[in-house]
Amino acid sequence: MRRKIVKIDYEDIGMIDPHVHCRDQGWAYKDTIEHAFRVAEQYGISTLFDMPNNSPPTTSQERLEERLKLVPEEYKGRYFTYMGVTSDAHQLQEAVRCYFTYEEVIGLKMFAGHSVGDLSVPEASDQQRVYILLRALGFDGVLAVHSEKESFFDPEKWIPDIPSSHNLVRPPVAEIESVYDQIKFAKEAGFLGTLHIPHVSCPETVEIVDKARSFLDITCGVTPHHLLFSNEDMETDNGLLLKTNPPLRDRKRRDKLRLQLKQGLIDWVESDHAPHPLCEKLDPPYLSGYPSQRLYPVLFSELFPRLGISKEEAIKLTRDNIIKVFDL
Repeated sequence: MRRKIVKIDYEDIGMIDPHVHCRDQGWAYKDTIEHAFRVAEQYGISTLFDMPNNSPPTTSQERLEERLKLVPEEYKGRYFTYMGVTSDAHQLQEAVRCYFTYEEVIGLKMFAGHSVGDLSVPEASDQQRVYILLRALGFDGVLAVHSEKESFFDPEKWIPDIPSSHNLVRPPVAEIESVYDQIKFAKEAGFLGTLHIPHVSCPETVEIVDKARSFLDITCGVTPHHLLFSNEDMETDNGLLLKTNPPLRDRKRRDKLRLQLKQGLIDWVESDHAPHPLCEKLDPPYLSGYPSQRLYPVLFSELFPRLGISKEEAIKLTRDNIIKVFDL
């Protein structure tokens, strides 16, 4: 079954941010959908794809409808959301039904490792089950997977006074091995849709994704903070503000990500805009997340020109490639 294509005229409006955490509901003190749009508009972003790991998570039709009621009238048609994924067959069936029914549902999101919130499918066997079930349900849209393998996490290495230690807690191998898993599971299940690997932090991940394009519909995105910062920046004052999942990596990896972006190996830029109050960043629980939409001007005024990325290429990275993959 193929759902109706969403028709939007993008000629006279701005960029698309396909990865934001608008918060609201139980986390309205962090941000709201209305405020997230007002912030985005300051940076030329007109359309948002919201993540489902909210409070409560967007995992059912009832919760979806509750969330859509929060969208101000002026932003309807420019707000889209992912449905959250669990390994429960009935929940997956409902999520897929919502995808085919509601134009506002842009795809499905699976957390193959805990991040912020309780929505996750950490066990490999359950992740594999998700792909098998989605194949049986005929899902042919975008499945975005937060790819970090928890068996490689080492929480004992976290030292709040050394924020860059977060890179040791969630090392590159956790991302790399999880991406290998997702590609394997998608291929074996005959997954019908597009597998998207968001917020890549390691150039090795991009290389794995690029090799998989020959036999799988697969894309990847990179955040402004993974392009602009390295874990060395976390060693400065208030380095805790730069704590994200996945973590910032070393300069060598960051610089290679920049090169891969220029080479066209990364499909688009996505902010992973994830605001928290300072008390949750600088003190326990030391939450991960960064309000990265504020970095878009730095991309356009500094990084893109330095990399030789033209205006036309920048538009593809922040709008046109997203339109193509999501059938907008």
